[in-house]
Amino acid sequence: MATVEAPARPQIRLHQGPFVNEPLTDFSKEENARKMRAAVEKVRGQLGREYDLIIGGKRIKTEGKIKSLNPAKPSQVVGLHQKAGKEQVEPAMQAALSAFEHWSRTSVEERASLLFHVADLLRERKFEFCAWLVFEVSKNWAEADADIAETIDFCEYYAREALRLAKVKPDVQMPGEHDSLRYIPLGVGAVIPPWNFPCAIMAGMTMASVVAGNTVILKPSSDSPTIAAKFIELVEEAGIPDGVVNFCPGAGATFGNAVVAHPKTRYIAFTGSREVGLDIHKRAADAVPGQIWIKRTVLEMGGKDAIIVDADGDFDAAVEGVAQAAFGFQGQKCSACSRAIVDERIYDKFLDQLKARVEKITVGDPAENPNMGAVINEGSMKSILEYIEYGKKDGRLITGGGPAQNAGEGYFIQPTVIADIKPKSKLEQEEIFGPVLAVIKSKNFEHALEIANDTEFGLTGAVYTSSQDKIDRAVQEFHVGNLYINRKCTGAMVGAHPFGGFNMSGTDSKAGGPDYLYLFTQAKSVAEKIS
Repeated sequence: MATVEAPARPQIRLHQGPFVNEPLTDFSKEENARKMRAAVEKVRGQLGREYDLIIGGKRIKTEGKIKSLNPAKPSQVVGLHQKAGKEQVEPAMQAALSAFEHWSRTSVEERASLLFHVADLLRERKFEFCAWLVFEVSKNWAEADADIAETIDFCEYYAREALRLAKVKPDVQMPGEHDSLRYIPLGVGAVIPPWNFPCAIMAGMTMASVVAGNTVILKPSSDSPTIAAKFIELVEEAGIPDGVVNFCPGAGATFGNAVVAHPKTRYIAFTGSREVGLDIHKRAADAVPGQIWIKRTVLEMGGKDAIIVDADGDFDAAVEGVAQAAFGFQGQKCSACSRAIVDERIYDKFLDQLKARVEKITVGDPAENPNMGAVINEGSMKSILEYIEYGKKDGRLITGGGPAQNAGEGYFIQPTVIADIKPKSKLEQEEIFGPVLAVIKSKNFEHALEIANDTEFGLTGAVYTSSQDKIDRAVQEFHVGNLYINRKCTGAMVGAHPFGGFNMSGTDSKAGGPDYLYLFTQAKSVAEKIS
């Protein structure tokens, strides 16, 4: 029987020192703004190129294609991609299984070294990667920069975590034994990331898988395959062996479902909507012939996140925090503030000041760096506008309320605030995933907590109050995976704010935290009797 030859080993590069978050770029400095403008123009000249599937290191073309469009200018093709179908599932699985034979036995130092190298390369090309986000998902410069910085953070953090896990020892050594604990890889994973953090979340789930010793079939979102293709090019440059990551854009209903159902798929890492996440969870639970394990699902789904503004909180800070959390990246974050729950004693004043703040938000082509760009696609725009029309009937329109007519040809929507929304109503319960904020009046802090907890989600939340008693109560009773006190509910930082939510927000997988790699490994206890 022929043996599988392992690829040539790249030089091991291990970074010493504690993890430190990648600094964010200050675009108010002309030097940085100039570099970003240059990157935008460089990427503009590369738009419309065709990208292949990558399976076992081989470039593959398909008859079906995926067009990635610029949401701010839908006539502009960002990238043309091959469309993986059911016929690509088995080749991708076989490539990943073959690569697993040697990658799972590669030293943790070598796997961590790969991630450190990827982080180094990404730092060198940060502005260029930011520019791809500007064109493909309509992020402004700061939002794009935060996405790429988080990608670097995930590489740096998970590499260190893998090295730490490799040194874990049992708490007790039994007399006459040598006892050890090893965290070994699972197998082939399906990684299915979203379009809203198309570099950070895609890379985070993929690099966590890889550094743990697994191999991956990566199915990026059809709305953002180009940034994923660019990242995989960079990972190849860093020296990843063929077949460790197989790049397969394709439809979720065909390629995605078939990979999830495959008997050799060991786990599925998914970030996206509640509906798709639950469908994946159900399919993964159905054991099929040839399957010898219970498939693991790592699911991060939606949110209906609330910021509670108490009468004794810092009023100005609360207005600013709500505006930033509600309308950053057009409200297209699972962590976004979609509900502001405001004490009745300051309710009218808060609405007046919030209206003034929101009306300062600029909307336009993110290449020009406004506050807000376009929403992701035409279907999303239509859905958001339907929610706005419903909200106008169910509540009181404060500002916004329709398309941003002067922003350009793209999918632009005005930042919209709708007040007097009642608890348990459609706008208060359902995730909109757009620049729409529902404002709800609370009688007191207890009532505010009751409203905040009344949805099926439990991802992020924030409280503005000066009362330590109320802070303590929020910590105890506000049922979310990520709670923020006297600050906005977006902007989780790797290492500081492990990210993941409760209830229908997912499996509370805590990306960017010290227990994340446990989800991509299995613990093997070894007890050896000493003579």
